[in-house]
Amino acid sequence: MGRKSIISDQQKIKAVTSYLNGKASVLSLCNKLQVHKSSFRKWVIRYKSEGEAGLKHSSKNTPYVAETKINIVREYLDGLGSLNDLCIKYHISSNTVLCKWIKKYNGHENIKSSGSGGENIMTKGRKTSYNERIDIIKYCIENNNDYNKTVQKYEVSYPQIYSWMKKYEQFGIEGLVDRRGKPKDEELMTESEKLKAQYKLLEAQNRRLRMENALIKKIQEIERRRY
Repeated sequence: MGRKSIISDQQKIKAVTSYLNGKASVLSLCNKLQVHKSSFRKWVIRYKSEGEAGLKHSSKNTPYVAETKINIVREYLDGLGSLNDLCIKYHISSNTVLCKWIKKYNGHENIKSSGSGGENIMTKGRKTSYNERIDIIKYCIENNNDYNKTVQKYEVSYPQIYSWMKKYEQFGIEGLVDRRGKPKDEELMTESEKLKAQYKLLEAQNRRLRMENALIKKIQEIERRRY
């Protein structure tokens, strides 16, 4: 690529707009400015996300709280957007940044809020028994799927709870069985024991629905009094 040249903000803006307007190809612009195609693509993402401001030099990075990072990663893992799509949607500077969040999430590492201060969300998991997972999911359901509250109470990871909830929603209590390695005691449970576990979670769902219905009735009563 030759020597690395210093490229001004205006040169970046002109190059990106030329590309988006169909006046020049990525290859020709990269050769002209002596930059790698991956760098140019990052400029395009920033321009689409933030306009010209995204290509102007700044010593500050956009701050993201830990929970926001996790929610974005979950969107990607659920297939709700590509790396580029999510970077544009949430004003993330590059695919590399988002990939780092995904790697930490999948590796059960701590995900920290950006900038000074801010909270950390512990994503390091621990081993759990089948009955523990039943109790954890029961608590999560009863508390309106509040994952963070469940993490703090049971000291498991955010990704673990998210995975268990997804498996339970898709496969029922069978989805909470750990099938890695040799057979576990939970795989040898009797039908009666499985029904008891299922009943426990159904009770949690019914309790939550009763609470939601009670809240709706209370709101409706308040609205009637107003009129």
